[in-house]
Amino acid sequence: MPPWLDLIVRVVLVLGAFLTLPLIVGQMEHKAMAHMQGRLGPMYAGGFHGWAQLVADGVKFVQKEEIVPAAADKTVFRLAPAVGLLPYLFVLLVIPLQPGVVALPLDVGLFMVLAVVGVGVVGMLMAAWSSANKYSLLGGLRGAAQLLGYELPFVLSAASVAMAAGTLSLSGIVEAWRPWWLLWQAPALVVFFVSGLAEIRRPPFDMPIADSELVFGYLTEYTGLRFALFLLAEYAGIVVISALTTVLFLGGWHGPFSDQLGWLWTLVKIFAVSFVIIWLRVSYPRLREDQLQRLCWLVLVPLALVQLVITAVVRVIW
Repeated sequence: MPPWLDLIVRVVLVLGAFLTLPLIVGQMEHKAMAHMQGRLGPMYAGGFHGWAQLVADGVKFVQKEEIVPAAADKTVFRLAPAVGLLPYLFVLLVIPLQPGVVALPLDVGLFMVLAVVGVGVVGMLMAAWSSANKYSLLGGLRGAAQLLGYELPFVLSAASVAMAAGTLSLSGIVEAWRPWWLLWQAPALVVFFVSGLAEIRRPPFDMPIADSELVFGYLTEYTGLRFALFLLAEYAGIVVISALTTVLFLGGWHGPFSDQLGWLWTLVKIFAVSFVIIWLRVSYPRLREDQLQRLCWLVLVPLALVQLVITAVVRVIW
């Protein structure tokens, strides 16, 4: 197969996964929350176990009227959902499923991921500013403050794993991974996972939306398909954070018969981490803004720095 055709096939497959995996995670969230909260609607809509609930939601969004506020900056307002969604597609391009199975094998894949993940917040800021709505603007300011704080422990914890593996390549990190890293890098895993939740603004870190305070935050003025794109971006963010957690800390494709079924182990771990993210939404209430910042600067940042020092010492001695 010519190299250019091989690249096109890889990109198309990643695009298919990008359009499919977030929907599967969304359906999993419907069912998990329905079981945990005893909600009957999502369990019975459309037949066996409510399988058609996601289809019904899609039809509902398509039928809804697209409304752009009169005072809004219409161009920025319309572009915001795409800007919030596309960075997650670029991240999936460098996520390895198994040895040699990755759309874009970059030697600095981790660096690229850390640079691109933070771009998603630009879509949120565009939506907040262009909506000409005070609740949207307040939600955008909260999101900016949240990103400013949690980006630091997010990067530091990822740097700890890169230092341990001696490479910035995501495939190289998985190849260097050993089971005892689950103990050695456990603090970095916790910091990365919690910071990742804050990066994608998932409960209990959903202060930029905070429906009890800000109506629906930066999404207040969005309807129809544009609102659906923001929801898709949220679920794509879950997939990306789960995939990064899997690749950096959980060994990626490593598992029994990993030579033949490496891709399966990667997907199983991604969905397991996604379930934990959904579980946390059901289990924990939303933090206050001061609690959010205190957790970041007084707990996560010092813990990430200590882990980085420990990794450096172990790396030098080993």
